[in-house]
Amino acid sequence: MGRFRRTEDLRDVRRPPCDREYMPAPLPEDFLARLNEAIGSGRRGDAVKLFLKFVGVPGIFITLMRFMPVWSKLTAVAHTLPYDITVVKDHQTGRPLSPSDWPGATVPTLAMDGGKSPAWMRNAMRTLADVLPNATYRTLDGQTHMVKADAHVPALVEFFTSQEHVAASVPSSLQA
Repeated sequence: MGRFRRTEDLRDVRRPPCDREYMPAPLPEDFLARLNEAIGSGRRGDAVKLFLKFVGVPGIFITLMRFMPVWSKLTAVAHTLPYDITVVKDHQTGRPLSPSDWPGATVPTLAMDGGKSPAWMRNAMRTLADVLPNATYRTLDGQTHMVKADAHVPALVEFFTSQEHVAASVPSSLQA
């Protein structure tokens, strides 16, 4: 996500917005500040722990994760967590998602989730697809929210080469 220069550029990219109905808890007002403080003071592990607790990972699993190879991968990307929160924070207030939140999102959109993802993540993706005017919702069976490329790529190729996507992507002034 480092290629984005402004918060506005981050909207509608990668992470689905979520509302309270689907999240384990509403986002605390000071969450982003605490996350930035942990990262800014070099406490990447604390930032990861804070984020994981927020998304509902049980404390015992967070403790165990600290001794697994995945922990170094998570702490290596901890500095990107504020980007994720910046993208979703306006939609984690308890109000339902609305098409008016994305007036410019008219391009064909593929909202995907992994069939083994937590229900709140799957509900968020389904709801996002429901409020975007040209969205398709798809579940990748057997995948978690960390979808593997060998499952992701065929679904993306199918979407981007489908007649519906191609037709919707061509401006009406260029259509015969």
